[in-house]
Amino acid sequence: MSETTTLPAVVSHDEWQIARDALLVKEKELTRAADAIAAERRRLPMVRFDSGYEFEGPQGKMTLLDLFEGRRQLIVYHFMLAPGQKAGCPGCSMLVDNIGHLAHLHARDTTLYVVAPATLPEIERYKERMGWTVPWVSTLGSFNPDCGIDGGFGVSVFLRDGDDVFRTYFTTGRGGDQLVGTLRYLDLTPFGRQEAWEEGGRGTDGPGYWWKRHDEY
Repeated sequence: MSETTTLPAVVSHDEWQIARDALLVKEKELTRAADAIAAERRRLPMVRFDSGYEFEGPQGKMTLLDLFEGRRQLIVYHFMLAPGQKAGCPGCSMLVDNIGHLAHLHARDTTLYVVAPATLPEIERYKERMGWTVPWVSTLGSFNPDCGIDGGFGVSVFLRDGDDVFRTYFTTGRGGDQLVGTLRYLDLTPFGRQEAWEEGGRGTDGPGYWWKRHDEY
């Protein structure tokens, strides 16, 4: 763990309330800006995507269309677990740890799947180790490369219109932060993520350097 040496100033309650109220104005501005960006994201054009890509799941072969499970929207997390690897990427593992109960997504006509190029038995072994129940499939063929994934990670969003599938969104890198609730909680605290980029005196770790699989801390 990084050593954090800088502490907030100690002030009276009235001074604290004034500072809190001033920050709240900026927080509301950020919320409105995020809402505007989300609206722009929803208005992005989409590109037709082959619905016939094949995956291997616990029940056998599945197509991209099958992954929707009859719903209109599909979120795919491209997980870094390659054939022959016994353990997945620590950062990807932290993200999957933060996936909530899928009933809430399903209530909004949205399905979520995690995909990885590892074999299905390798995926199932790692899922069992991590205690995950989120649905996974093994990618076969060119799906990941066609999504711009070459050994890395990312998030793809798809829309189904009848039997036609369209890709509407993709993000990777820091874009994945928005899916990690742990980071949102840490951002509320005085020490934050304790990573050097945040600000002086808050830590020495590089972005994500401290992340481990949850059974390795």
